[in-house]
Parts: sequence; structure tokens; C-alpha cells
Amino acid sequence: MITERSRSSNALIWTAVFAAAFGWVEAVVVVYLREIYYPSGFTFPLEMMPPSTAVVEVAREAATLVMLVAVARLGARSGWGRFGLFALAFGVWDLVYYLGLFLALGWPESLVTWDVLFLIPGIWTSPVWAPMLISVLLVGCGACLARLGEAGRLPPPDRLEWLLAAASLVAILAAFLANHGPVAAGAAPGAFPRLPFFSGVALALAAFVRLLRRR
Repeated sequence: MITERSRSSNALIWTAVFAAAFGWVEAVVVVYLREIYYPSGFTFPLEMMPPSTAVVEVAREAATLVMLVAVARLGARSGWGRFGLFALAFGVWDLVYYLGLFLALGWPESLVTWDVLFLIPGIWTSPVWAPMLISVLLVGCGACLARLGEAGRLPPPDRLEWLLAAASLVAILAAFLANHGPVAAGAAPGAFPRLPFFSGVALALAAFVRLLRRR
């Protein structure tokens, strides 16, 4: 007989397995893209894609999010469980993506190497350590939320937690999009805005801790 605890553990394991395999696929796609656009190695300023190719790339990124949402939807029954699995999947996917690029290309050279993270709704850029930090937190917090949520041990978020989460999202997105203008204009990114980034991380952790205290 499959218990609720074993079902939740299986969901966590297989979600992580799917995300790891998908992270490798993502890394392979970027290896091909860099071979085409950056045969001498990835660097700024960016080599802009033709509009038709850029549309396809943006659609691929959107499809990535849909796939992660879909596997979380299939793996959990509760709202918190699904959110937790999505966070776990996103974090594992991103970490394995960087591992795959390092194994295939020897890139990034260090954690302070700059990267393009995403293209929706603009060009996200940052040193590699920033998305990796977010991903590590997503894996840990996501697994916790999924287990507790599936066990029915988490309350719905209250107004303050919604506000903290929204403020966190705005601050982190602002940090990642801060250099969109210069990069889109063909320049290298400037300094990474650490204050809004770490403020956003702190707000997210505050919401997480508050939720756990209310369970």
C-alpha cells in the first residue's frame, strides 16, 4: 500500500529527475546556439539573433516554463504541493543547466562570470552566482513546501505573505532586468544591483519563515 508520505517522496524524486534531465537538454541547446553565434566563446556585447529566430527562442523559453508547471501539476494534489514541486523543478533544472555547460564547454569560468538568463519580458543578465543562489533556495524551500503542503500542514498565505512575496519578485526582477537597456543597445552590462537583489531574497525568505511559523 502506498502511503501519502511515500507518494510525496516519489513525487519529489521524480520531479528532480525530470528537471535534471531537462536541465541537460537545455544546456545542449545552448551549446549549439553558442557554436553558431559565439564560436570563439560567449561574451558581451551580444550577437543579436534575427527577429524570426528570436521569436522561436522566446517561445522555447515560454515552453520551458509550461513544462515545469505541467510536471508540478501532475506530481502534487495541493496548491502548496504544486508550487513546491515547481520551485524544486526550476531550481534543479537551472543548476544542472550550468553544470551541463561547465562539463561541455568549461563555462562559466567562475561564479562572477556574466550570463544572459532569460528573454521574457526583457533581457535578464547577472553574474552566474545570482541565479545559482536563487536555484539553491528554490530547491530547499520548494521541497519543504511540497512535503508540508501535501501533508496538509500549511495554511493559505495571508495578506502580509502575499505582499512580501510580491515585493520580493519585483525587487529580484528589477535586479535581473537592470541592464536590459545597455545590453539591448549592444553594450556590456554594468554593475549588478546587489541591494535590490539581496533585498528581494530576504523578503522571500521572510515570507517563507512566517508561513512555516503559522503552520
